[in-house]
Amino acid sequence: MDKALRYMTLARKAGRLAVGETGCGAAFASGKARLLLLASDASESTRKRAEKMLYGRRAPLRTLPWSRAELSELLGKNSCGMMCFTDLPLASRFASSMSELLGDWSDTAELLSQREAKAVRRKAAPRKH
Repeated sequence: MDKALRYMTLARKAGRLAVGETGCGAAFASGKARLLLLASDASESTRKRAEKMLYGRRAPLRTLPWSRAELSELLGKNSCGMMCFTDLPLASRFASSMSELLGDWSDTAELLSQREAKAVRRKAAPRKH
């Protein structure tokens, strides 16, 4: 868990972690959201709003093993019930570190790893114009 928490704080310091419903909404509106995360004690209405944000989008939704209070303390924000990674490599590393600890994250880690590899291939491909 320590490694996953380090990736989360690194993303927060780098500005690659949108925290809160407003920040996540802005990340989805701009098309930059890569992984949407909810606290373990997030309310049902927060979960529904998160699912509405995901409608028609490709970002996976996962529930974290930490409560809102623990995440708030870790990130230095008030009431962190929802957050999303806006950087694909960091989201992929975070998901893979979570899959090492919790087996049910392996499908998300694999999905993000495939997307990251595709992005690297597309960036390395020569341009046709």
